[in-house]
Amino acid sequence: MNAPRVGIIGGSGLYEMPGFTVAERRALSTPFGEPSDEYVVGSLGGREVVFLPRHGRGHRIMPSELNFRANLFGFKLLGVEWVISVSAVGSMKEGIAPGHIVIPDQFFDRTKGRPSTFFGRGLVVHTGFADPVCSDLCRVLVRAATEEGATVHDGGVYLCIEGPQFSTRAESRIFRQWGVDVIGMTNLPEARLAREAEICYATLALVTDYDCWHEGSEDVTVEMVIETLNKNVLLAQQIVGRAVGLISPDRTCACPHALKDAIITARDRIPADVRLELAPLLDKYLSH
Repeated sequence: MNAPRVGIIGGSGLYEMPGFTVAERRALSTPFGEPSDEYVVGSLGGREVVFLPRHGRGHRIMPSELNFRANLFGFKLLGVEWVISVSAVGSMKEGIAPGHIVIPDQFFDRTKGRPSTFFGRGLVVHTGFADPVCSDLCRVLVRAATEEGATVHDGGVYLCIEGPQFSTRAESRIFRQWGVDVIGMTNLPEARLAREAEICYATLALVTDYDCWHEGSEDVTVEMVIETLNKNVLLAQQIVGRAVGLISPDRTCACPHALKDAIITARDRIPADVRLELAPLLDKYLSH
């Protein structure tokens, strides 16, 4: 039996990494609409990998417009059990400099009204999210980044804002008082939905700037973000390529059982159409 697939979500340049062989492109339809783009299915280091450009090819979709539910549901349909999220972030701490790598282990949600669950419509599910990332996958990313020579920070709080504007100076200073480490616009509700889909999820955060709080640096601009990202594309490719090879084919973490005690609605009261639509998530618990 082949090892389950590894998913990668990030900028479209990632799947141009050396050693990645494209086998097919898959356009999927989900109960939640269309994902950001076609999924690129291929192999990397002998492992099956599924890549999705988060903002679509050509970066056409704003963070607030992302169909997070379709993106993660599509990964589930394709047999993905791990998702590596590659994301640009701003630093909120002096010691986390542009060009560094952060592997966050916590999130703080400042988004506004993004759909954040697959459930509802007559089905109540309360999924644990105290530890919002897979610690096993985080360790893999830390090891891969270290072995590739990156300056890597193990752990940290990722503050997710709505965007698409960057923070005001007042917001940036207050966020720093909260003790967060990095700031971005995309990882929530992505991480929440990965947990509901029982997919292991972790973030490879590429630090591009100091937001606008740092008096010794220029305020963040799109040009600054893109310039730093372009410098780090090769490093990110190398880290992801190494990480894929380090992921065990067998999961021993709690992620594969996240829904085990989370389904609250009586089984005979779950609407038939909801049960059918969400079969890829629910069948293992409702089929007997």
